[in-house]
Amino acid sequence: MSVHLLATLDTKGTEAAALRHALRELGVATTLIDTGCIGAPEVTPDITREEVFVAAGTTLAEMLRRGDRSTAVTHAAEGARRLVVAAHERGELSGVLSLGGSAGTTIGTAAMRALPLGVPKLMISTLASGQVRQYVGHKDVLMLNSVVDILGVNRISRLVLSQAARAMAGMVTLELAPSGASDRPLVAATMFGVTTRCVEYAREVLEQAGYEVLVFHATGTGGQAMESLVRDGALAGVLDITTTELADELVGGMLSAGPERLTAAGEQALPQVVSVGATDMVNFLARDTVPPEFDQRVLYQHNDTVTLMRTTPEENQRLGTHIGRKLAAARGPTVLMLPLAGVSAIDCAGQPFDDPEARAALFDALRKSAPNVERLELEQHINDPEFAAAAAHKLIELMHGDSQ
Repeated sequence: MSVHLLATLDTKGTEAAALRHALRELGVATTLIDTGCIGAPEVTPDITREEVFVAAGTTLAEMLRRGDRSTAVTHAAEGARRLVVAAHERGELSGVLSLGGSAGTTIGTAAMRALPLGVPKLMISTLASGQVRQYVGHKDVLMLNSVVDILGVNRISRLVLSQAARAMAGMVTLELAPSGASDRPLVAATMFGVTTRCVEYAREVLEQAGYEVLVFHATGTGGQAMESLVRDGALAGVLDITTTELADELVGGMLSAGPERLTAAGEQALPQVVSVGATDMVNFLARDTVPPEFDQRVLYQHNDTVTLMRTTPEENQRLGTHIGRKLAAARGPTVLMLPLAGVSAIDCAGQPFDDPEARAALFDALRKSAPNVERLELEQHINDPEFAAAAAHKLIELMHGDSQ
């Protein structure tokens, strides 16, 4: 077992060598992989760049012939991904560590995202203090800001590299604390701030029934992480209360989970109870991030960094049709729960997003697009305890195979 250290050794060889030395001083076996292409390696790797490109289905000679940096980075990322996955499957990999700028971060994190949760992943990057969603995705990737550019070993970079080595050594050598894990079946639930009360009530019901509940924040990566776990076969059921990410995907908000959202449970024939939590809103960041074409829309400043936009009746009609079609295609037991009194904490009488016309458009579209899906319509608000309990009990029923 060894930490696989990924670096472009034509530009980051000195720094990679220092990192490898620090790891070995800490008693950690290290496999150095060269993901560079153009210049000569500054140090000798354990896995050469030739092997990396062969793993990607091409050759170093072909990359040099093309002379295109973007293509080389893409293939290096694919080769690195395949190599670390194969090493993990053989039981030879204890963690992945990488360092670099934009190219190195792209390559290193592509390999990291291909590994299961729990495998230590640490990326030392010049980009770590900015927007890193495209690098982290929905996996447990640690991003460490390099502070200075990764160019030579100096008093700052030496400190950062030392911290990274110690962090990785700790992750791969120290025993995990007892998790308290049991053999209770796992259930996933989706939540947003405006549906928190619903999920809290439902979780209590599920836990009392003997289930362990994993709650995913519906912020794009949360929905993606849940869909990934479903496809991994880790769950017994899904309580998809909060499908707001589909509104962002439809309208162009900041928290889309992509077009595959709300498909995994249906494809895997997994029991699912689905509702329309927070579909009354599309999410943007600070007020100045709202596109100009939405200036006249109903906006709500959730805080200094989050601005919510009320979905219109027309958008709700499209959204209801979209959700309904996904549910109608499900291969497993599926129930749609509709809270007729409101779909979020700010969608009810006296609140800024209260819009009976928009709710009606959403519900009518769902009825028309999923006529054969079992549907429960309750007069309660989504955050009412009665609605939450009904959703939880219905999912328990589906998981027990008791539904008619």
